[in-house]
Amino acid sequence: MTSRRQFLASSGALVVSFSLAGRAWTQGAGAEKAGAAPPLPGSLKQSPFLDSWIRIGADNRVTVFTGKAELGQGVKTALAQIAAEELDVAFARVTLATADTSSTANEGYTSGSNSLKDSGTAIRNAAAQVRAILVARAAQRLNAAPDALKVEDGTVSGPGNAKVTYGELVAGENLHVEAKPASTFKDPRLYRIVSRSQPRVDIPAKVTGGAAYVQDIRMPGMLHARVVRPPSYRAVLESAATDAVEKMPRVVKVIRDGNFLAVVAEREWTAVKAMRSLAAAARWREEKTLPDMKRLPAAVLALASQDLTVAEKSGAGAAAAKTLEATYTRHYQAHASIGPACAVAQLKDGALTVWSHTQGVYPDRDAIAEMLGMPKEKVRCIHAEGAGCYGHNGADDAAADAALIATFIPDKPIRVQWMREDEHRWEPFGAAMVGKLRASLDGEGRIVDWDYGVWSNTHSTRPGGAAALLAGQHGAKAFKPAVPKGQVTPEGLGDRNAVPLYAFPALRVVHHFLPEMPVRVSALRALGAYHNVFALESFMDELALAAGADPVEFRLKHLADERAKDVIRMAAQKFGWKAGAKAASGRGYGFAFARYKNLAAYCAIALEVMADPDRKKIRVVRAVAAVDSGQVVNPDGLRNQIEGAIVQSTSWTLYEKVAFDDTRIRSVDWSTYPILRFDAVPEAIEVHIIDRPGQPYLGSGEAGQGPTAAAIGNAVANATGIRMRDLPLARA
Repeated sequence: MTSRRQFLASSGALVVSFSLAGRAWTQGAGAEKAGAAPPLPGSLKQSPFLDSWIRIGADNRVTVFTGKAELGQGVKTALAQIAAEELDVAFARVTLATADTSSTANEGYTSGSNSLKDSGTAIRNAAAQVRAILVARAAQRLNAAPDALKVEDGTVSGPGNAKVTYGELVAGENLHVEAKPASTFKDPRLYRIVSRSQPRVDIPAKVTGGAAYVQDIRMPGMLHARVVRPPSYRAVLESAATDAVEKMPRVVKVIRDGNFLAVVAEREWTAVKAMRSLAAAARWREEKTLPDMKRLPAAVLALASQDLTVAEKSGAGAAAAKTLEATYTRHYQAHASIGPACAVAQLKDGALTVWSHTQGVYPDRDAIAEMLGMPKEKVRCIHAEGAGCYGHNGADDAAADAALIATFIPDKPIRVQWMREDEHRWEPFGAAMVGKLRASLDGEGRIVDWDYGVWSNTHSTRPGGAAALLAGQHGAKAFKPAVPKGQVTPEGLGDRNAVPLYAFPALRVVHHFLPEMPVRVSALRALGAYHNVFALESFMDELALAAGADPVEFRLKHLADERAKDVIRMAAQKFGWKAGAKAASGRGYGFAFARYKNLAAYCAIALEVMADPDRKKIRVVRAVAAVDSGQVVNPDGLRNQIEGAIVQSTSWTLYEKVAFDDTRIRSVDWSTYPILRFDAVPEAIEVHIIDRPGQPYLGSGEAGQGPTAAAIGNAVANATGIRMRDLPLARA
């Protein structure tokens, strides 16, 4: 709740001026030619001044600022470790401030496993450069050469035991210094904080009932709101009898703005009861717009496509001796966040503040400002963690709901809490996909050509502007969503990981982008990589079988990347993989590998499943993963990420798909959208790490999703002889 002015005034030695704007100059068209300055690393490109990232107080405490959000991935801990290490201060002395449009850099979205690559790199460089500046100041103060000084926990010591603290060195001085492209880093062999497991700072409140999430926010005078959602995507509100609801005790207001219908009350349970009464009194006109769920792959393939060549290589290989073809599909899948979306908003003195578990405070702020017709400078968006929140779920929409309602009731904080059926029916889903593969083997069992086509909608409709928000679409001044456009990018969307890392003499990959979206879709963890890796790595197993080769050796034979080979060998060795080894009756072994986005972390997974055809039951018994994410910051945090990916991907692969009829989404609760339960969690999960000291950070949060799915499919085929190519795997 502290304003920027109060925050600045309260810190005696504060030298940070929150320089959130970019450079004061722009590079011309010829800037990349010889003689131009090299680019700044990580997110320093967006916010190049050191005081945008590091604050040192008179008490010698350090505040580090990141535009990234804590989503349960442990970023608050890892980024603080990086800063503490390069500054030479104790970890306990560092506090991390996360995404807030009034005080942190604009780092876009917390997505794509990019937090350490972008923000971690920026903070590491900023911390190293701040340390160098402070040591230089200490040298002047202590009349000593910089290399004669030693820094320990923010205190600089010189000859004769003379000492000065960071807090004393910044008093009256200015760190408003533009970052340099290169920094002098600490030798990784001297690390005492980075590369060592550190308990996550976000966990204690979550396990002790503390105020950990946006759902826990309580403010003086706060009112509770519920939104009556349309029953289907194109439903139009024809009438709503509001009189009876408005007369209910403790109901403050009923709001109707076009198709947007909400009720505000003094107490939450009153809001819930009023919402149900209001929903019963509303009359909607609906249209049949949804495809036939039972023939979904055919419906996907029937949509008009924009065909984009992602990769193409022609080469002379040996003559093909055998050719295989296969089709792999993925159903629509939901985020199914454990805690339904929530937000708090307050309009006061013409300025709007929104607390949200959005993954992008700046884009969400801009979208809300557009929706309300307010200047962006009058809207502040503060990230607050959401329970089970990740990807583009209902967070941005709940924030827009709260913001719109707050304009009808100024001064009062408005808390909007979605109901379970709201979350399941209205969140953007992960897109359905179809992948068609064709490859040939030569007489030596080597792949000589590879052809992959993937059909998919967009994988990101994030704000996006007001048209990406439900309140923006449903309000009287309705914003119409733009038709998505296909594009090929280094990280990929629907085509993410569509290009195999393997070395084939001839290759062609085409993304058949589908602009029309029958179902609301957006970013679900790993985007297209989950399905694409499932398809590619399942097909690699099918090819290995056709070649009479061991699946692990077959992969190694087609790889040139030594780091890829290292994770494959480690996963196989730790699992106890032996060529030709058979699992016990009713069980099977599976293996899969991918480098996430072909530019982030390497991950290989070997696992064992139990497959019981009589009981129509599949269960992952144990999983062993190996991961290379470059320089490791928090080993336990990295293991958390891969373990979580394995568990979640197991749930997706065995249980999850969105159900609908021709008009409405029917998956509205945990019985109609089942997820993995505790009794089905693997008995054992091992994660083995290959640390690469001094190497760039490689994002790892989504590296395990695709390999897990493929390894499960491969293990089921190994156990039963049945190759299942449709996600989720149809146990029947």
